[in-house]
Order: sequence, then structure tokens, then C-alpha cells
Amino acid sequence: MILQYKCPGCGNDMNFDSASGNLSCEACGRQENIENYPEDLISARFSVDEAKEYHCENCGAVLITEAETVATTCSFCGSGVVIADRLSGSLAPAKVIPFTISKEEAINAFKKWCRKGLLTPKGFMNADRIKSMTGMYVPFWLFDLNNKVKVSAMCTKVRTYTRGDYIYTETSYYEAFRDINLDYCKIPVDASEKMNDELMDKLEPYPYDQLKDFKTPYLAGYIAEKYNYTDKDLFPRAKDKVKEYVDSYIHSTLSGYDTIHFNDKKIATNSVKSSYVLLPVWMISYDYNHSEHTFAMNGETGKVVGKPPISTGKVAMWFGGIAAGSFIALKCVSLMMGGGFW
Repeated sequence: MILQYKCPGCGNDMNFDSASGNLSCEACGRQENIENYPEDLISARFSVDEAKEYHCENCGAVLITEAETVATTCSFCGSGVVIADRLSGSLAPAKVIPFTISKEEAINAFKKWCRKGLLTPKGFMNADRIKSMTGMYVPFWLFDLNNKVKVSAMCTKVRTYTRGDYIYTETSYYEAFRDINLDYCKIPVDASEKMNDELMDKLEPYPYDQLKDFKTPYLAGYIAEKYNYTDKDLFPRAKDKVKEYVDSYIHSTLSGYDTIHFNDKKIATNSVKSSYVLLPVWMISYDYNHSEHTFAMNGETGKVVGKPPISTGKVAMWFGGIAAGSFIALKCVSLMMGGGFW
């Protein structure tokens, strides 16, 4: 089943508009509300066609997609297409955060980000070599995790004081026990085999108060992927992501001690709930010096992540400036010492 959202007024394609949160027709400007629009009326109002092959209903071209693709655009006419049978049953997302940053806004934000690079080449800072800017809904699992923590530790407090001609050090020993129950909600782990995990982690945080019940019109005009990994597959990664927070909280309960030695630490992490969601990402391909660089932008907050090229000349000048500054500082100290301070 292929879903293409046709304008009830003029029959042209409608895409999701990040500015208004509605389906919008570029031809006549008509907008249709998504949030308050019943699913049965959407099916009746917009064209829904079944086919053995995935054909573009706008121009008739055959769409060849990978198994994970659930929304795409026709390479021939640019129409947005949602492949509905890949969004049913266990493959149906529970929630989605819609794009709030348009393609034009994303391009401008990326150019602004490029100009802030202190050590990037001048040619890169111009940001005039963007090969592609692709809006993509990336599949994530959001985990609600419960952590039961039992800790026993030997802690010390050290006090130093002077009495007469002697300096005394007094060490007090304390046995500390902690029985902690910690809950962490909406821990995101990307479920796409194609996406770089490190890149996706750095896009956080997403405003999860903006999560909306999933509706296929949100995908119109964007690319979307279905998950490659189940929540069971990704549970170990979710545990690893909260481990640092759990350790930090344990140490916060033991503040005030000079040393802490853990005799025993047991952390049992369980998944209370997991939800399959789609989160908005602008993927940016940038060509610089005959090399392609990939960046990602949070489609809700505008945060940009990726590794830009580094100018060796600027790095040399930066370190040279530090070295020169250190030399001047040392020279001043030397002059002060030679002037009778000692």
C-alpha cells in the first residue's frame, strides 16, 4: 500500500510543513490539520492505492527502495511517498517528533555553524559546497529504566591540625551503606543499522515533551527508515548509557568524604518500558577539498554535530600564539624576580 497525500482542492501533492505543523500544498497553498484530523477521514480525503509494486501515483515511475525504507521521495518527480505496509503491526511507531526546522532554515543554520569554526579552513567556513540536505526520520527506541543499587563502602575524613611544634593528621573511618532506587525515563538509542551511533548520541537531547502520536502524514516529503534492531537488541546499549548517571548519583550521596573505597556495588537495571519512535534529523553531505564530510542536525533544536576539516595553518598559528604568550609571561616573571623580589 502506498500513501500519497493529494490536495483536496487542486489534486497536487501535499507535504508536511514544519512551520505550521500541517499538511501543505505548494501549488495552491491549502493546509490540512493533522492533529485533529481523524484517520478514517484522512484515508477518504487523500488517495490511498494498493499495488503489487511500489509505483509513484504522480508520474507512474517504479520506486525501488531498501527493505528498511518507509517513506521516500520519487527520484523522477519529487513526490513524497509513504509505504504504509511497512508501518503496520510491530513496525508501527508509537510516537514521532515532527520537524520544526525547514530545509531552508537548516541550510542557513548549518552555514552559520560553519562560520564559527576557529580552526577550520576558510574555504569550509564559506559553507558553499553543500551537496545534499536530506530530512530523515530516524528510528529510535526510548527506554524507561529502573535501577536498584546496593552499595557498601569504607570512607574516610582527614583532618590536619597543628599543636605546638607538631603537625597532626587525624583520619576518621566510616562504613557507608546505600540502598537506592533510580528511575531514568526516555533514554534514546538509535535503531538504524545505517546511522552512526556516536553521531546520533551527540544530537541529544530531544524535547520529548514534543512527542506526538504517530500519524503517517508527518512523513510526507521526508525520508524515513524502519528499525533494524529490536528493543531487546538495544537494551545493553541503554544500560551503558545510564551507567555514568548511576555512578554519578552514587558518588553524590557520598559527598563530604576525602576518600571512598567501595567494598561492594551491585546495580540491577531493568527495562520498565520501551517505545518505538521516529526522531527528525537533517543529514548534510558537504564536499570540501575532494572529500565528502557528513554532518547531522537535530531537526527540532538545530544542534549540529560532525567532524569538520581542520586547517593545519590555523592550528600552527594557534599553538604558536600560545607559545609566544607563554614566553612573554615567563620573561615578565623573570624580570620581576631579577628586580629584587627575592
